[in-house]
Amino acid sequence: MRKRFEVQYEFGATPIEEIIIPLKSRDELPPVLIALQHIFVNPVLNEKVFNIIEKRIEIKKIGKPGMSLWEILVLGVVRLTLDSNYDRLEHIANYDSLVRDLLGMKSYGLEEEKRYSLTALKENIRYLDEELLEEINEIVVKEGHRLKKKEGEEIKVKVDSYVLESNVHFPTDITLLFDSARKVISIVENLFEGNGIPGWRKSNYWGRTIKNLSRRLSQITRSGGKIKEERIKEASKEYIKSAQMISQKVKESRDELLKKSLSPTIIANLEILRYYENMLDKHIDLLERRLIKGEKIPHDEKLFSIFEPYTEWINKGKSGNKVELGLKVAVCTDQFGFVLNHRVMQKQEDVNLAVSITREIKGKYQIGSLSFDKGYWSKVNWAILKTEVKQLVMPKKGKRNKEEEERESNKKFKQLRYQHSAIESDINMLEHHGLNRCPDKGIENFRNYAALGIVAYNLHRLGNILRAEKQNEEKKLLRKAA
Repeated sequence: MRKRFEVQYEFGATPIEEIIIPLKSRDELPPVLIALQHIFVNPVLNEKVFNIIEKRIEIKKIGKPGMSLWEILVLGVVRLTLDSNYDRLEHIANYDSLVRDLLGMKSYGLEEEKRYSLTALKENIRYLDEELLEEINEIVVKEGHRLKKKEGEEIKVKVDSYVLESNVHFPTDITLLFDSARKVISIVENLFEGNGIPGWRKSNYWGRTIKNLSRRLSQITRSGGKIKEERIKEASKEYIKSAQMISQKVKESRDELLKKSLSPTIIANLEILRYYENMLDKHIDLLERRLIKGEKIPHDEKLFSIFEPYTEWINKGKSGNKVELGLKVAVCTDQFGFVLNHRVMQKQEDVNLAVSITREIKGKYQIGSLSFDKGYWSKVNWAILKTEVKQLVMPKKGKRNKEEEERESNKKFKQLRYQHSAIESDINMLEHHGLNRCPDKGIENFRNYAALGIVAYNLHRLGNILRAEKQNEEKKLLRKAA
């Protein structure tokens, strides 16, 4: 079982409660470190947070030694606060003296200090999952409310969504077919040749050939010139023929390999190969239908990344008709800027989650008002929520009748609707806490990454409140000394 924290400090380490964190720095990190220090030294918050982490990680039965629960939480939050990759995080964890003080590391004797490897950071931080982080987030928000909210003050909630991009290149049928082919070739080179299956001696040549054909076809589709349609069809046929040859050889070689006694590792690699082989066949079919037969491919048949298949093509109607590749994330913020709740939306529109996300918030907080934009409007949503929320702001799409005009002309309704735009600055701040593009692979890691970014953002908000209090205390002491 993991330790919460190394209670016995190393010789030379500064106790966490005695660490001096700069109050005037404009960098993103100090407020977050102040908030983490506050959680650690506050017995009630410390117990709540560690109980959550301990429970979740104990269930998973990780058992990997080397990093305490406190180290995992701190380094995970630092990564999202600075929007850094693991390489930069490794440098910070090993050489940033302030972060190492907060981790309980000693600050001198470099040869004897504990060091964090890149692998250790990746393997440990990934266990901070979405459910665990949502529970921690609730604790952080409620502590912020305790410090900031006046007695009897109602929470004013604003709900909106934005796109968290996945780490993919811009997709076309041509590039997706090439991605599938090169992945198939890279897998089969070792899988088949290492197990005595012949026929792949020219795999490097096939890889170069299909790459050249892909580039040639892309260049023809981008350029102009005479008989362009005929040249596209001719290049497409050649490209598809090369891809079909690779697909056929993979099937033949796989059937030969399945006749042998296989290890679990080979079986696992065969499953990976089968996925990319299916992607190859799918995009051969799509390319043939679109460029040779001239069909218009339905949107629901398209795939926008073979590596991140959950990725969606999203056009939110922004200026320039901007297209974003990723998933929409709905966020709920209050008048203090804290994110109360969030939802990663897969194959969902805003209107589909208005009721469910409202009920989630109501289960955690006492809310006085709730505002949406027009994307959440529907007659059903309005009919349900107007009885559940004290002050509901949900502007109607399209033409309004007399009753709806009167409702939306109400002074309180208009005031809350104007205040709703403040959520845009909160979303912008989220994007600066790593939630602009997710570098992690897979839908589960995408969800975990989003949740960790929300926690880092709220810790920043909490840290700003704590820092302001400390600065006021320092000013009072200076006045008394004067």
